[in-house]
Amino acid sequence: MIVHESHSDKTSYSRGISREPRAREHHQPTLSVVVPVYHGEAFLYDLVARIKLAVAGLGVGLELILIEDSGPDRSWEIMLELQKLHPELVVAQLSRNFGQHKAITAGLSLAKGDWVVVMDCDLQDQPEEIPKLFDTAMQGWEVVLARRLQRQDSLVKRACSRVFHKILGYLTGTTLDASIANFGVYHRSVIQAVLAMPDASRCFPIMVRWVGFRTTAIEVQHAPRMRGKSTYSFSSALNLAVDTMLAFSDRPLRLTLKIGLVLALSAFVAAVSIALLALLGIFTQAGWASIIVSLWFFSGLIISLLGCVGLYVGKAYEQSKNRPLFVIREAHSSR
Repeated sequence: MIVHESHSDKTSYSRGISREPRAREHHQPTLSVVVPVYHGEAFLYDLVARIKLAVAGLGVGLELILIEDSGPDRSWEIMLELQKLHPELVVAQLSRNFGQHKAITAGLSLAKGDWVVVMDCDLQDQPEEIPKLFDTAMQGWEVVLARRLQRQDSLVKRACSRVFHKILGYLTGTTLDASIANFGVYHRSVIQAVLAMPDASRCFPIMVRWVGFRTTAIEVQHAPRMRGKSTYSFSSALNLAVDTMLAFSDRPLRLTLKIGLVLALSAFVAAVSIALLALLGIFTQAGWASIIVSLWFFSGLIISLLGCVGLYVGKAYEQSKNRPLFVIREAHSSR
């Protein structure tokens, strides 16, 4: 693999190829804020200013990490401008669009803080809520999640989100809350555990839940989206659900087995029914029953089993290639 970068040093982070930002400071910041950026040019100036203002009152060191997921707008150019003005800012650009959760992983691999905040760039996750989350963490929690009880999204999006989380929770064998996403404060030990997971399919909230640790959730204010629209389409959400389902659970295989058994049982009932009709002289066409029942049984069973097993084989093949989760093309820091 050829990786194009702007510096000479190369470091591997959690199966992601990246680099150390130049001249990193020996002092470890207390708080790192990791923000994946995609279509974020309209929010970046306000985002940086509001995060700095919110964290300033905590009296802790700040490391603000922006990971640009190779979007089509001017986000990277704006990030470079901001980095020159704010010494606590670390900016990095991925070599291509890897997706939100791999961008989060890239940001986590660069974070040095004892505590890490993960949030979106569109300011629906409000930086002013960080102190509340951090203060709760100081009470002995290792994970403090932001629960958006009054989500400022459309009714359709909220309904789809609830359905999505219900189905995903069932298929992955976990209890998921549609009001909780990436926004939260995480102890360094939690982040290290997540980074140690080599899964090619990434879903940050589910990975945090899987690694455990002392977890709580508190209510936060969720802001309406002021500009643009979400880049998460139905197809991207569906792809994320399938990838997560295959990575974290064998329940789909068990569900497929149940479907196969139901098909086999229905074929048996049909065979018995046709036999009784034939004995009563109601159904007399020779050969038809055995052919139809056999096709019914075996086609349904084979298609369902092969489809599900094929998905798992495909994911196992993808994982076996051991490719990096992300590639950081360029990174800059004043530290």
